[in-house]
Order: sequence, then structure tokens, then C-alpha cells
Amino acid sequence: MHQAKILALTLITALMVAACAPVAPAPMATPAPAPTEPAAEAPADESPGTIVDIAVSAGNFETLVAAVSAAGLVETLQGEGPFTVFAPTDEAFAALPEGTIESLLADPEGALTQILLYHVVPGKVMSTDLSDGMTAETVQGSPVTFSIKDGVVKVNDATVIAADIEASNGVIHVIDAVILPPSEEAAEEAPGNIAEVAAAAGNFETLLAAVEAAGLVDALTSEGPFTVFAPTDEAFAALPEGTIESLLADPEGALTQILLYHVVSGKVMSTDLSDGMTAETLQGSPVTFSIKDGVVKVNDATVIAADIEASNGVIHVIDAVILPPSE
Repeated sequence: MHQAKILALTLITALMVAACAPVAPAPMATPAPAPTEPAAEAPADESPGTIVDIAVSAGNFETLVAAVSAAGLVETLQGEGPFTVFAPTDEAFAALPEGTIESLLADPEGALTQILLYHVVPGKVMSTDLSDGMTAETVQGSPVTFSIKDGVVKVNDATVIAADIEASNGVIHVIDAVILPPSEEAAEEAPGNIAEVAAAAGNFETLLAAVEAAGLVDALTSEGPFTVFAPTDEAFAALPEGTIESLLADPEGALTQILLYHVVSGKVMSTDLSDGMTAETLQGSPVTFSIKDGVVKVNDATVIAADIEASNGVIHVIDAVILPPSE
């Protein structure tokens, strides 16, 4: 009986201890990790556009862009390259003689293309690559020459006013003038024919009127070459009163003979002359040259301006009208 009580007390004590023991929390399910999103990449620096894109966005190359488009060169300058472009501004194109741009745009596959390609050099040539006297062959085929003086860089006669504008397919250097390839430059600078040069001079109005009256315009605009001793308006005005009117009244007679007496076949420059030398004129009679103390005379007329070149010969200006022997 006593042992039974002890066993009961022991069982009660064990149950109480078990009841008072802390209960361990049930393990919680660990949520599956959320899928990791790839980190957003920082946007790369925007690369520059092509040479054409930059020229368009700049806003001061409208004429150049129009010319490139007219010549069909847009795709070329948007190509892989690299290219170096010497880009004339709108002001540079505007400085060309009046009508030049319109004339070029009317011949996009000829002169315009040649001029534009002359502004492009293959490869990427930065300003630091240039040196004084350096040349570079253009896509047109003719070279450009660089000069550097007192920090000023020139391409032929054009000044670089902004350099090293990078594009995705090359580099742009801005220039203040349109540069011309040798063939175009020569064509632009070539003088007109004898009649055109005389007309442009402005002091041969009487001579030109006489030439027209005598029907000799075609002769003086033909291939030649001719050497013309051209009397000024003052020289004609010094003739006796009524002489000019009389000559103009007989254009196929005396007037033609006098005018042809002022023309020698071939191109005779002042350096070809010598004292006492004679030359046969188109009229058929010779003229005689005299040289004394640096003064050159044709018969009795003094040469007051020499060696004015024309596309079909040369003009020497004289201060008097000379007359053939018969006249």
C-alpha cells in the first residue's frame, strides 16, 4: 500500500514536469527563393551618328547636305568608312560667285561630285595627325595640302574653323571656304575669249562695237590663238571728228581692214618682242615694234598694258588706233 502511494506520486510528478517543459515550435516551411532578375545594365554612352547625321543635326551645313544628296553620295558618307570630311559651312558656299551653286546642282554627276569628293580623305585624320606642308590624297583623286602657321590650320586656301568632330564612321573638320580640285580650279580661273575679256574690262566699248559691226565677233571668239593690239575708248575718241561714224558706215570696207590690222596670228607675248621686229597682221600688212627705255610701241601706238591673256590668245592695250598703209 505504501509502495503504491509512492509510485502514484512519482507518476504525478513526472506528468507535471512534462507539462511545464517548454514546447519546441514546429518547424516552418522555408519559402523558395524568388527567381533572381538580371541586374539592369547601365545605358551605354550614345555613340555619335554618321558623318551625314552630324552634318544634318548641326544645322549650318544645309547647302553641303543638299549637294551631297543631289550628287547621290549620302549612302557613301553613311558607309562604314572611316572618312575624313572637310565640311564647308553654308556661309562658305554662299561666298561662291553668284550662280555657281545652281550651276553645280544642275550637273550633279559631273563637277559637283568631283568637288564634293575633293573634300573627303579616306581614313580618320585627326588634327594632331597633320603637319605643315603635309599632303593627303582625296577620294576625288587629287591631293589637298595642309599648312600650319601660328596655330592656324589650312586645307589649300580654306581655314579650319572647327576640328575633330567625331562621327561613327570618321571625323569632320569644318572649313570656311569651298576648295576646288585642280581641274575645276583651272576651269574657274580660265579667262574668257578675247571678246569676253575685252567686254569685261569695260574700256573697249568702241572697239567691241566696231568688231560687231564688221562681223568679226566669231573670228575673235574662235580657237585662235590671236594677238590683239586693242585701242581703248580714249584712243578711238582721239580720232578726227566723224571718223568713227564714217568707219561704222562702211563696216565691210575700211573698218574691217583697220580692225584686222590690229590682229596678229598666234600668241605673241611681250617677252617675244624685240626692237625693230615686224609681224604680219591678219589684214596682210605688217606692224613694226620698237622698244626704247622700256617703252614698247606698235607703229606709233604705245603699249600701255601687256600680256592680258585670254582663252584664245593675248591682248596688248594700246593708246592709239593704228592704220594699215593703204588707209
